[in-house]
Amino acid sequence: MSLFRKIFGSSISPSDEDKEKTNSKFSPDADMMSIDEQFIYNFKKNGGKFLYCENIDEVKEQFENILEENDWYESNVLCYEPKLFNILDENKLSYEKAPNPKFLFTYCENLIANEGSILFSSNQIKQLKPHDLPVNIVVVATTSQILAVKSDGLTSIRKKYERDYPTNITAIKYFEKAKEEDFTQYGSSAKNLYLLLLEDL
Repeated sequence: MSLFRKIFGSSISPSDEDKEKTNSKFSPDADMMSIDEQFIYNFKKNGGKFLYCENIDEVKEQFENILEENDWYESNVLCYEPKLFNILDENKLSYEKAPNPKFLFTYCENLIANEGSILFSSNQIKQLKPHDLPVNIVVVATTSQILAVKSDGLTSIRKKYERDYPTNITAIKYFEKAKEEDFTQYGSSAKNLYLLLLEDL
């Protein structure tokens, strides 16, 4: 069993998660956490749903669990990633010019630890803005994509795409509806987001 699964195992019960949120004075000190731990802590605090996968078979299994949980079988899906089409085909999901998609199925550029956000570019979402995307998003990412801060993510994108630099670089941070008194999310577009995190280190 990997160290990552030992720390973040995907079988935390909802009641344990609630205790984690309410006992904020006992929250882990960000300075003491690795960037992996920091990302998962902040991502879950933002309302994201995290599913750790040790291999591609587990990614497919967890994806099927998400479909079942939300009754998304035989749905239309927004997906611009040819490498993910086979998973959609296996589950008989429509993705070619599909009207009113139930969810976006995609990769991302990076995962940003200090704010628990996910960085996308035009390679994943074309020129769509967050509010134009479906409310439901399923992201496949790897542990090697976790970076400390957003500036590291932008540097990574510059190195990765030396010539064909992507546009529309966007971070999505909020994954649940804001409470009425929470003004920090003003103007943001909250998403119901599942992260299938594949161990590759």
